[in-house]
Amino acid sequence: LNSIQNPKRERNFTKPKTKTKNMSTEKVETKTVDTKKEEDAKPSSEMTESEETSAGVVTSNWTKVAESFDDMNLKENLLRGIYGYGFEKPSAIQQRGILPILSGHDTIAQAQSGTGKTATFTISTLQLVDPSKKECQALILAPTRELAGQIQKVCVALADYMKLSIHACVGGTAVRDDIAQLKAGVHVVVGTPGRVYDMINRGALRLGSLKLFALDEAD
Repeated sequence: LNSIQNPKRERNFTKPKTKTKNMSTEKVETKTVDTKKEEDAKPSSEMTESEETSAGVVTSNWTKVAESFDDMNLKENLLRGIYGYGFEKPSAIQQRGILPILSGHDTIAQAQSGTGKTATFTISTLQLVDPSKKECQALILAPTRELAGQIQKVCVALADYMKLSIHACVGGTAVRDDIAQLKAGVHVVVGTPGRVYDMINRGALRLGSLKLFALDEAD
């Protein structure tokens, strides 16, 4: 079961149905930071409610489906990292979740564990980051240190050919090391709320160049 919803388009969200009661779902919310007004807002006629897939019913208000990663117009070095990581074809949530983020839409994506949510927002993040600008352009928050570490490792693997600095900012590590790393310049920060908030208050983490904010396990 996968669900992608765009809060800019639709206020009344319906919870997706699951076939079994013991299947857990997780939610990811991304917010694109852009001072420009949207010039190419999509008409409501492009929205759809649901469609059948082999994995179940996918409920979405985004109709554009990318059948392959090549159809997403991603950077060449990012594509190399994606295929090098072992991905061959995007999952259902990746087919529907990456493009709205890249188009500048605030996006909520909900799906069962193991369906590719992490890759959905990490691929989007890496596509939006400018490697030539060594400032924090994307901030990803996770509720636990372990999850933040896993996300950071996925980002590093996918960005293997992009020459990006991706820093894990979590508790249980030396504060001075975080400060030094952030002041040296990073492109993406993956962290837990407590340590990230501390780094912002200390002035070590500056968000003036932020393009994307992702909140994993938003529910």
